[in-house]
Amino acid sequence: MVSDLILLVSWVAIARATVVYYPPAQSNINNLTFVLTGTGAPGIFNSSTTPDKNYGEYNWCNMPHVRTREYKTLSKEYTLEYVEIIQRHHKRTPYASNTFFKEDITWSCTGEGPVAYGKGPSGVSSDVTEIQWQAFEDSQNPWTTTVGPGFVGTTCQLPQITSEGIVDSHTHGSDLRSVYASRLGLGQTLNPAAVQIRVTNNVITSQVAGGLLRGLFPGTDNAAVLIQSSTFDSLEPTYSCPRANSLFNAYTSGSGNWTTHLTDAAPLYAKLDSVSGTANPDTAGWHTSFDHYYDNLSAKLCHGKTLPCSVNSSSLCVTQDEADTVFRLGNWEYSYYFRDAPDSAEYSALHYGAWFLELKAHLEAVVTGQGKVKYFHNIAHDGSVSPVLGFLQIANMVWPGMGSEVVFELYKKQNSYFLRVLWGGQPMVTSTLMGTLDLIPVETMFNYIDSMIGSSADLLAGCQS
Repeated sequence: MVSDLILLVSWVAIARATVVYYPPAQSNINNLTFVLTGTGAPGIFNSSTTPDKNYGEYNWCNMPHVRTREYKTLSKEYTLEYVEIIQRHHKRTPYASNTFFKEDITWSCTGEGPVAYGKGPSGVSSDVTEIQWQAFEDSQNPWTTTVGPGFVGTTCQLPQITSEGIVDSHTHGSDLRSVYASRLGLGQTLNPAAVQIRVTNNVITSQVAGGLLRGLFPGTDNAAVLIQSSTFDSLEPTYSCPRANSLFNAYTSGSGNWTTHLTDAAPLYAKLDSVSGTANPDTAGWHTSFDHYYDNLSAKLCHGKTLPCSVNSSSLCVTQDEADTVFRLGNWEYSYYFRDAPDSAEYSALHYGAWFLELKAHLEAVVTGQGKVKYFHNIAHDGSVSPVLGFLQIANMVWPGMGSEVVFELYKKQNSYFLRVLWGGQPMVTSTLMGTLDLIPVETMFNYIDSMIGSSADLLAGCQS
């Protein structure tokens, strides 16, 4: 392994910003034959709870994260200097775009709506009434039944983090506190000089921040969180990168490697469409991937709801076997998006390169003694965590479920710095020459980032090429 790391460093010095693709490991996730003909779901899809004996297993509703019970403490010669986490939000309703034409299952969010109100620094403007959103429909609005959400009479703002998702967020924060508070010297309240919290422009990440921070810093009643402009946010990400878009479109549209699974799944699509009332072909993307059906079915099961039946026939319902096949197909798609397609490494490097340049700068600031922040927490989306895994070229890719996290731990031993990267609470196994990211020299990660991106100027140029 040491020789491999030396080889990586030497190679980088010769050819910076030249992406090398390392294929992922083979498993039932990216084996299309098993995906189409196998049985069972690729993990847990009906509960936020994973039994302790099985913790670490894929749980779409509430992914495994760092917590005391499974955390591997290093010897005292290593001192934890800095932690940065990027996580997906916790469980929510479906997006409105992922609801059927008409739904036979309703969602109620009465008393659970997103909080949205303005607040000033002092005086009357600081003493304001909390405002909570609650969705409603009015029969006098003729567009209600034509362009409104598929759920009739819902009080939910689609999407929104549900009360169960807030509970999961709070538990997540408490678990992180149990591991990192004492190791980093974090107090009961959030100290902005030592801790930074960042969200995206999608309000569901701020909803999760509310629950997470109460668990992470129980003495904090309010907090300011960082957010970049929606025109160039690196966390979601939303910055313009035509080259990345072109790469992705090329390997997910005309490529036979992509269209084969859609063709082979035609009988499944026919059944799902008959229940949902969705036309085939459609103009909303229901048949270009399994994203819409996956989101709809998984949100229902994670919240203890039954699988849907047609509003025209109570005997025409989605079966559990069909839902499991959708979940296998969805994970196969994400493995293809971010790992199996040979251009996926370059796509992730361009699509998420800005965030990795920021991460590198954070780590370098600590190494050089310039950084004062000890803990940085990013709350984002599956479209954020996925390119992180693709960039690092994880050995076994999955669709990052609710609350999934990647943790970057920076340790100091004497005068040297080492990095441990955790996925599901355990050191991440990659297909790269770095191997398992368990106390690798931090310079090795810096060199790898350079090899994938180069400088910020290189990233800008690469996105426009």
